Amino acid sequence: MDELRYLDLFAGAGGLSEGFMRAGFNPVAHVEMDTAACYTLKTRLAYKWLLDNDKDNIYDSYLSGEITRDEFYENIPESLLDTVLNYEITWDNIEEIFHEIDNNLHGNKIDLIVGGPPCQAYSLIGRARDENGMLGDKRNYLYILYAEFLKRYKPKYFVFENVTGLLSAKDTDKQLHFTKMRNLFSRCGYKTEYKVLNAADYGVLQNRKRIILIGKYGDEEGFYPLIAEQKRKYTVSEIFKDLPQLQAGTGSIRPQKTSDYQGKYLYEAGIKTKNNQEVTFHSARPNTDQDKEIYQIVVRLWNEEHKRMSYIDLPERLQSQNNKESFLDRFKVVDSAAECSQTVVAHIAKDGHYFIHPDIMQNRSLTPREVARLQTFPDDYFFESVSGKPSRTTAYRQIGNAVPVCLAEKIAHALKDNW
Repeated sequence: MDELRYLDLFAGAGGLSEGFMRAGFNPVAHVEMDTAACYTLKTRLAYKWLLDNDKDNIYDSYLSGEITRDEFYENIPESLLDTVLNYEITWDNIEEIFHEIDNNLHGNKIDLIVGGPPCQAYSLIGRARDENGMLGDKRNYLYILYAEFLKRYKPKYFVFENVTGLLSAKDTDKQLHFTKMRNLFSRCGYKTEYKVLNAADYGVLQNRKRIILIGKYGDEEGFYPLIAEQKRKYTVSEIFKDLPQLQAGTGSIRPQKTSDYQGKYLYEAGIKTKNNQEVTFHSARPNTDQDKEIYQIVVRLWNEEHKRMSYIDLPERLQSQNNKESFLDRFKVVDSAAECSQTVVAHIAKDGHYFIHPDIMQNRSLTPREVARLQTFPDDYFFESVSGKPSRTTAYRQIGNAVPVCLAEKIAHALKDNW
């Protein structure tokens, strides 16, 4: 059981992988097309190796900017960093990817494959915004490539994660992609079962529903593991309690001290490991005077009357958008008194209007660290860029696309108990 090996496809920044590593699974390789996310995965693996070898002071030096990323990686076994494979999975390079994975296996087998293709083509919002409803989009068919990995490595299980829009997304022939997908997996030798899980039921302070499809090799049915729900007993306010207060355009990507945390949630979720722990990426994006005036209005309305502001109800002089018929809730305050926030999405990389901080005195949108906490990433998780110069925008995108770590960990433990 200590040697259960998994392959992570479409790995992103590693939220799913972090959860499976916490549960004791060992990654053979991560395959991801986004270069920045690949560096994030490398840095996370490097940190874990340094921690295991009592050299985490090197990680601290890197986060504080004392050494460059190249100098940091010089301390890490090259064979470990090489397990992160920066590829877009296509028919043209799949054999090359197989070769790279095989080199990392060293004759061992893969017990599990995890990961889900990019969800934009299946999402309801993505289809609504695309003039063709995403029909024919090549991302609709990445599951066919996913199946090639199943056929080659024949793991005992696979875990496939995606948005609930997959249940209604249709192909050009008007058949459901989900039905075609499951039929293909069946032809590869796998029975499949699925549930729609809400991350808020598994220790995440965020309303985030996702399809979790699990496949098992062979003919067994009724194998879907019992993933015990966790009672909702905390509020979103937990993620703010120990972080420095910021104004728009202030803060730092580099480490900052936190204050005394009077609570339990951050420890139970694995976000914090010690009090006064430093955090990175607690940096608020700058906002225009117009944005900040709008933020004041919507936060005041929410805090005083618990009402959401519709865009068309803003003063006329503040309505600079032409679209006044849809997405009227584009300015939204995070409810700190609720058991879960609205769903974190990658669009937060473009603006933070949908994630406005509830403290009117701070008058800003959430920082990457606050959003990472909503996704239950540990505070010691660092989000990389391509250049090596930390980027708030790049971090937002990676965090928004991730699987919440706590949800991944609960799935991983339940699957391991079924093994």
